[in-house]
Amino acid sequence: MSVPIPPLFDLAGRDVWVFGGAGYLGHATVSLLATMQARVLCVDLKNKAQCMIEQAGLQELVTPASLDAHDLAAADHFVSEQLAVRGTPHGLVDMTFDSTGKAFDDLTNEDFDRTNHGNLTAAFALVRQVGARMAERGSGSIVLFSSMYGTVAPDPRSYAPPMNPNPIEYGVGKAGIQQMARYVAVHYGPRGVRCNSISPGPFPNPSTQNDEPAFMEQLSRKVPLGRIGQAPEIAGSVVFLLGDGSSYITGQNLAVDGGWTSW
Repeated sequence: MSVPIPPLFDLAGRDVWVFGGAGYLGHATVSLLATMQARVLCVDLKNKAQCMIEQAGLQELVTPASLDAHDLAAADHFVSEQLAVRGTPHGLVDMTFDSTGKAFDDLTNEDFDRTNHGNLTAAFALVRQVGARMAERGSGSIVLFSSMYGTVAPDPRSYAPPMNPNPIEYGVGKAGIQQMARYVAVHYGPRGVRCNSISPGPFPNPSTQNDEPAFMEQLSRKVPLGRIGQAPEIAGSVVFLLGDGSSYITGQNLAVDGGWTSW
């Protein structure tokens, strides 16, 4: 016997666009949105979205699309096309990011500029284009993705060689995302559009979990809950911020980190 979803958490029929939706956390998020009967547009590089959707058996529930969201001209054209075809979405989720993975002393000025074009400029362009249409309609929810490393610096002791600490350009970009969410929330708030950010804590992908058991122990020791996060725990946070259960929440950064940033 199925249990009805309370109206505050009902996303049935709502159009939600997820950029960067084919990754580890994106997969879980798109799958949960589909389960809740949202109309999902999953956007990612090359054919990643198509492959993920086929492997997950979500072809009837999710529309895949290929796009390099960091290509501003291509992204502008893509969004304009989707707005014409699908209409203004109820929700926008931006999970895209860029990073060099380089050590601090190896990072060039050009590396720093390039990655933060992707992490900040591209996110700004996407949010403004979609947010403006949401504001015209008078409603919408935007969810941006920051990180625990947008709030605190990585502890180098957790990264044994040959691993590098999480790179500086990633953390700087993610800190900017938190401020972007606050600014956008204030800008569009009077027209009914909400904007929040999520800061995941340690959510290593499955290959890292399998290949780096010592690193998993290091991460877990730094978490008050004593473990790393699981992808569905991020998906639930996204669904909450998209739905009416969070209708009076905007301009906030939701730390989904097991308490990592609490100490």
